[in-house]
Amino acid sequence: MPKHGKKFNAALARVDAERDYLPDEAIGLLKEIAFANFDETIEVHARLGIDPRQADQAVRSTVVLPHGTGNTVRVLVFAAGDAERMAREAGADHVGADELVAQIQGGWLEFDAAVAMADQMGKVGGLGRILGRRGLMPNPRSGTVVRNPEDISGVVRELKGGRVEFRNDRTGIVHVAIGRKSFGEDQVRDNLYALVDAIQRAKPSGVKGVYCRTLTLTSTMAPGISLDVSATIANSAAAAA
Repeated sequence: MPKHGKKFNAALARVDAERDYLPDEAIGLLKEIAFANFDETIEVHARLGIDPRQADQAVRSTVVLPHGTGNTVRVLVFAAGDAERMAREAGADHVGADELVAQIQGGWLEFDAAVAMADQMGKVGGLGRILGRRGLMPNPRSGTVVRNPEDISGVVRELKGGRVEFRNDRTGIVHVAIGRKSFGEDQVRDNLYALVDAIQRAKPSGVKGVYCRTLTLTSTMAPGISLDVSATIANSAAAAA
């Protein structure tokens, strides 16, 4: 077992491992115990009652976090013609077609999210081995394959403004960054509720029994804080109404 430092142990001592905290309590406590001398990332880990081996129980969707993640998102768009112009006007960092494909094949990956017009997927499909393993491959399910040029601006702005994709891992857990330690408590709360509501909406129809089993709030260096699942889901639904 790895040994933890004094600061982590001091933070751990303040978390009641037998308790499920209400969202406001958990956020306030996390802000107090996040001890690192850098702006730690705040994360949510949701353990879901799904069978990740079953394709029809996979959870994959997107959510627009009201206050973003605190990161600068570099957006690349595969497009030509009017769609290329619209993507540039919307603030995309890199826009093009064949030249971008060639750059990526050569090892260039200086972007955080990729979007493609549907008419470009014939070219982009060959990048699957490169982009897929990094979670950068445009996909219709995540809204990053766009059919109408008129829609490209909205997709780019959402990605720049805080839209994130989430999916379950092989153990049925969803891991999502929802902000930074420097965020205000209200910003963390808004982002938390937006994410939990999106996870609830993404529930596969084939899932039986308890869907969201545990929710844990944590930061890069701090110990996890268990959330009261029922209260968090209820508050998330109310905030979305």
